[in-house]
Amino acid sequence: MGVIEAAEAVRRRFSTVPGLFKVPAPGVEMYVLRDFLADKECSALIALIDEGREPSRLLAHTGDPEFRTSESCNLDPTHPVVRAVEKKIAQVMSLDPACGETIQGQRYAVGQQFKPHHDFFFTTEAYWPEQERNGGQRTWTAMMFLNAVEDGGQTQFPEAKVRITPRKGNLLVWNNLDEHGAPNMTSLHQGMPVIAGVKYVITKWYRERPWTPSLAAATTLY
Repeated sequence: MGVIEAAEAVRRRFSTVPGLFKVPAPGVEMYVLRDFLADKECSALIALIDEGREPSRLLAHTGDPEFRTSESCNLDPTHPVVRAVEKKIAQVMSLDPACGETIQGQRYAVGQQFKPHHDFFFTTEAYWPEQERNGGQRTWTAMMFLNAVEDGGQTQFPEAKVRITPRKGNLLVWNNLDEHGAPNMTSLHQGMPVIAGVKYVITKWYRERPWTPSLAAATTLY
């Protein structure tokens, strides 16, 4: 199934999910489902992130030490809570689970941020040949907020003029490609600096083909 056909399958599935709504985001296909994760799931995932967190990394260096200052970790896919969450995501997304990357957990303390970036891969970058072999382009992003942040920490899409406030248990989904299946520059987004409190999220990215990472790719945090 190509990326355009897969996107159509996602839309058909989304049309049947109670409570899921499309966000009015000009130029970006974006959806929110409230209370996707239960409180117990959020608490368990936060504990896993705290156990495994380390400074976040980038596939391509920007030369800006403040570009991504959060902490991250790949969550163990064999953990019972992670398995349960994976199952819930698969039921909603209607994408081949084999195309999904390992869920990544992220923690943002006061002042930490992730400056404007795209989740899709730039094919001109040195990392692309390996990523192309390991499943190809990123298509959809599924982000889940694990807690409410006291102040700051919004996920902002500056080109689409949309800002999403972290709400415990909410699922935010967007398509990183346009209607033609090409990388969508308007999907530019950022994790705004946390002003008060701590922000916890988990993110699952999907590829255009089954994800078969090399050892190096599997340990790279992006």
